[in-house]
Order: sequence, then structure tokens, then C-alpha cells
Amino acid sequence: MKKRGKGQLIVLSGPSGVGKSTVIAELFSQRENIYFSISYTTRQPRVGEQNGVNYHFVTREEFEGMIARQELLEHAEYVGNYYGTSQKVIDEKLEAGIDVLLDIEVKGAAKVRARRPDALFIFVIPPSFEELSRRLHARNTDSEDVIQGRLEKAREEFSQIPNYDYLVINDKVSNAVEEISAILKASECKVANRETIYKGVFAL
Repeated sequence: MKKRGKGQLIVLSGPSGVGKSTVIAELFSQRENIYFSISYTTRQPRVGEQNGVNYHFVTREEFEGMIARQELLEHAEYVGNYYGTSQKVIDEKLEAGIDVLLDIEVKGAAKVRARRPDALFIFVIPPSFEELSRRLHARNTDSEDVIQGRLEKAREEFSQIPNYDYLVINDKVSNAVEEISAILKASECKVANRETIYKGVFAL
């Protein structure tokens, strides 16, 4: 029996350095039928990042053209760079019954919430602010000024947590993945997400 007719849109947010990428990679290694939406960004690639894998890296002019053509589900400017999500790709996956996960910051999430209130919103936090600072320094990819800017931004982002459906603490990757998996399973079992089943079985 097919358990769903349409995929679930999942929005995952959290401060830079909280470990979202690691959690997402582990989640995807354990789950099928889920697609990671690769964002477009104007920021420069970090060491080891690949175009079309980590992000679609574009110029500011190209990004602003996408905005003008209304091709983005959401977009926001973060620490001087644009980030955005293609609307067409997401809708194609959802209609095919595939879950779509967006890794976006709080301003972008707010825009998605306004346009797709049926999406699932999850915020990931570190076990402490001190641990977040330690992780940002351990990456060794940013200057001290940039790190301090990210920490200040994190404080602002934390104020948006009440707007999310679920809060996950990334103290250990396996624990965070287990919690997110439980959230996704609970969402799949919602009556609204299984409407085609009960109406089909009971001819309602």
C-alpha cells in the first residue's frame, strides 16, 4: 500500500557551526526517498566544496536575475552573500512523493513558512554557546572577525526558535539524527499526510 501521495517539505535551520551538514549527511545515509535541495549562493566556495554538490555557486548578477524572474521559493542575504532555493525542483520532487529537505537560515525559513505553512520546521542548536564557538574555531576556515560575526548572528537566530515546530540538540550526531528521524516518521503518520489511504480504504 502506498503510504503517501505527496512528499514532505522539511526546513532545517541552525547557526553556522552547529554541524547541520554532518547531521544531514548521516540522515541521508539512513533514509531513502529524500532529496536535499542544493541552494544557490553568491558566496565563494570553501576548501573542498564543489559546485552543484554543496551549493550552486553563482554571481550576484545571476542571483538577482533569478529573483527578478521569480524562480526562487525563498532567498535571503546572510553575512553579505545571497542564498536561495529553486522553486521548480522542489515542487517536482514533492509531487513525485519524495521528501525534500532545505538547509536554510531563519529569514529564508520565515519566507517558506509564509508560502508553505504545511512544511515541517526543525531548528538545530549546539549543547552550549561555548561549544558553538569551539566548533567555529575548530573549522579553521574563517578569520576571528568573521567568527565573532557568526556568533553574534547565532544569538539573533536563537530568538526565532519559537517559530519552529521542533528543536533538536546536536550534542552527538547520532542522537540528533535519531531525533530528526523520529520527527519525520511522526509527520508521515499525520492524518493529513495519509488522507489518500483512509479515503481509499473506506471509500470516504
